[in-house]
Amino acid sequence: MDTTLHDPLVGRLLDGRYRVDARVAAGGMATVYRALDTRLDRELALKVMHPDLATDASFVERFIREAKSVARLAHPNVVGVFDQGAEGAYVYLAMEYVSGCTLRDVLRERGALTPRAALDILEPVLAALGAAHLAGFVHRDMKPENVLIGDDGRVKVADFGLVRAVGSATATTGSVLGTVSYLAPEQIEHGTADPRSDVYACGVVLYEMLTGAKPHAGGTPAQVLYQHLNTDVPAPSEAAPGLAPELDALVAAATRRAPGDRPDDAVALLGVLREARAALGDEQLDLVPPGARDEAAPVAGREAPEGAAGPEDVTSVLARPRARSGDGTEVQRTSRLERPLRDGPAAPPPGTARGRRLLPAGNRRRGMLAAVVAALLVLGVGGSVWYINSGQFTRVPQVLGQSHDRAEQRLTDAGLDVRGVRQEFSAAYREGTVMRTDPAPGDRIRGNGSVTLVISRGPEIVKVPNLRGVPLDEAREQLKAAGLAPGKVTRAFSREFARGSVISTDPAPGTGRSPDAAVALVISRGAPVEVPEVSGDQVASATRTLEEAGLTVKVAPDRVHSPEDAGTVARQSLRPGSRAGSGDTITLTVSKGPRPVSVPDVTGESTGDARAKLEKAGFGVKVDKSFPYLGDTVDRQSVAGGEQAPEGSTITLTIKGL
Repeated sequence: MDTTLHDPLVGRLLDGRYRVDARVAAGGMATVYRALDTRLDRELALKVMHPDLATDASFVERFIREAKSVARLAHPNVVGVFDQGAEGAYVYLAMEYVSGCTLRDVLRERGALTPRAALDILEPVLAALGAAHLAGFVHRDMKPENVLIGDDGRVKVADFGLVRAVGSATATTGSVLGTVSYLAPEQIEHGTADPRSDVYACGVVLYEMLTGAKPHAGGTPAQVLYQHLNTDVPAPSEAAPGLAPELDALVAAATRRAPGDRPDDAVALLGVLREARAALGDEQLDLVPPGARDEAAPVAGREAPEGAAGPEDVTSVLARPRARSGDGTEVQRTSRLERPLRDGPAAPPPGTARGRRLLPAGNRRRGMLAAVVAALLVLGVGGSVWYINSGQFTRVPQVLGQSHDRAEQRLTDAGLDVRGVRQEFSAAYREGTVMRTDPAPGDRIRGNGSVTLVISRGPEIVKVPNLRGVPLDEAREQLKAAGLAPGKVTRAFSREFARGSVISTDPAPGTGRSPDAAVALVISRGAPVEVPEVSGDQVASATRTLEEAGLTVKVAPDRVHSPEDAGTVARQSLRPGSRAGSGDTITLTVSKGPRPVSVPDVTGESTGDARAKLEKAGFGVKVDKSFPYLGDTVDRQSVAGGEQAPEGSTITLTIKGL
């Protein structure tokens, strides 16, 4: 008999727009469905949070954060998010539907991949993560299940549900949030993640692609976490002999336990990967690892390989496990009192034929009366116990996502009163719908109790303040005070605004943005100044010229040898003729004069040889011939051989006559 429960969402029109056609996958926090957008007539994927998590504001906010984060990542290797909304207990994301499979499916089928195939998959993954890192986000849950491979061969990264801004904590509760097989040591030990945590996870994924197994295994998640903290990821060639040393080095670089020893982000790791790949030949790239299986072999009926997804591959908060039946569905544990007795035949109940034959008639009447009294006592006591424990209580009905009027009606129908109503901002629930109740849905309260409704005011919108002319540090503080984040800073020349103050913002002042959205700032470099040429000038004169042009002068403490006279400017840090901002600093380096060089002895040599030798030593050459100019041998030189002269000075050669 098929005991599989029908999914209540399949076949339903969610939010009046999305027709749910089939369930695709289920994870620790959400279920993914294939659906049709009936307005735009396009196929897409719906990621729906588990209803029991929809009452937890932190999980809902994480869901919304995923929508916002991915919407900002316009990258061909990132699964796009189209829409976000909620209906009742269902909070969802409408996402790009990728027809194909996950990297986990590929590893289950093939066991291990050739280095060429592994690198072909990892490159676009790193490109997608690189875009996220450059935008200031960390994925935090990289694993084969989140790498989608389309039927057309495109690779996309999915499930940014755990994404957070760089430097933020893993979870407000301090729990380890993610997938234990791919967690970096700092996520486990300190509860923090940055781009290097994603780099670590990618190194583990590469190891798994090359060997068909995870680097750390254990009977419990705690054992796996312990190995991440205390054991280096082994070289993949230990499990798959013949793999190139460059691949071992690539995995080692990505999975070093100290974050500071890894590449800074996915962009840096991508560069390391491409260098390693360029050093590999076709034979090394196409090596078939021992763990690989025939690509044509069917998947059905095959046992999951060592590297297949297990309980430790599910995104979780390491929650207490629940019992599951053989087909994976959750089962209800029963107490010993609820199980049938199996130690022997049951005793005959009172009042059966066999029992009646053992009693005289009078006793039978007294026995029946006693049985009736006992039954009434049992019913009375049982009813009292039921009333004390359950009968006087009512469970708060599920009204999240419903309108105020409808929610109030449902509470009234359940025999409850509405104690009060208050409004709060929410990005998860539409304006005017219930976002929270107190007590929460499912909680038990007395039958005549009351419930407070919290109604959504819609997403909070923060207006960008007018920061024109405000100094940079003050502008950053004003943005934080307004609930926004200071974004990228660029500098430009301006005659209107003082150096170091804000010229403009992106978005413009008055624009509405969600809280914590980044605002880019353009800062003034001051009025443009053409840098004068002061090389060879005395330091005092050069300083006066530059300050009159609007520049700040700094003199380097060390002097250098140069062709310029001692005490004059040997070089300047800003190129003459270039443009600088008013107030920019230019550094002057003072000359010690030309470097003294030993003069070669060229007497008795031909004019050509003598000239070549002196010029090679760094001197200029002047030739002085006496009439009748028929000789070509150096008779004497203005500075004798072996003596020193300033580099670049001129040596005069006198040529013998006849």
